[in-house]
Amino acid sequence: MILVQLMKPFYTKFEGNSIKMVFAYQYFSIRKDDELFHFIPVEGKEIILNAQTLQVENLSEVFVFQKGNRFIRLPLYQLLLVSDIHTHLQTILEEANQVDTQEVSIAGVDEVIVLLEQQNLERMIDFALTTKNKSLFNKLQKYKKN
Repeated sequence: MILVQLMKPFYTKFEGNSIKMVFAYQYFSIRKDDELFHFIPVEGKEIILNAQTLQVENLSEVFVFQKGNRFIRLPLYQLLLVSDIHTHLQTILEEANQVDTQEVSIAGVDEVIVLLEQQNLERMIDFALTTKNKSLFNKLQKYKKN
C-alpha cells in the first residue's frame, strides 16, 4: 500500500462545475515500502473533481514521484486504488470550503478598510499640523474626502 505523506495543492481553482487542484514540487509526497518519494510535475500535475459529485474526472492523468534516480509513475486511477489519497482529498476540500465561507464573511471588510484609511489620513494631517509641515499638509488635503 502507498501512503500519502503530504498532499497540499499549489493552488485550488473553482471553474464552473469543476474543482481543479494543481500540484508543484515539494507539495505532494508518497511513502512506499518505508521510502519517501516526492512528486515532480513531469507529466500530470492536477486533479480535477466534479464539484457536485466530488468524483475525480481526470483518472488517466499520470503522476510521477522521484527518490534519487528512481521514479514511480502512477496513473491517477491507480493512485486512488492503492493509496489513502481519498482522505487527503477530503481534507483539502473541507479547507477550501472554509475559505469560501470566510470570503462571504469578509464582504464588509472593504468598508472597514475605507474607514481605517480615512482615520490614518486624519492622523497624518494632525502630524503635518503639529510639525508645521505645510507641503505635507497641502498634499494630504487633496486626499481628504468631505
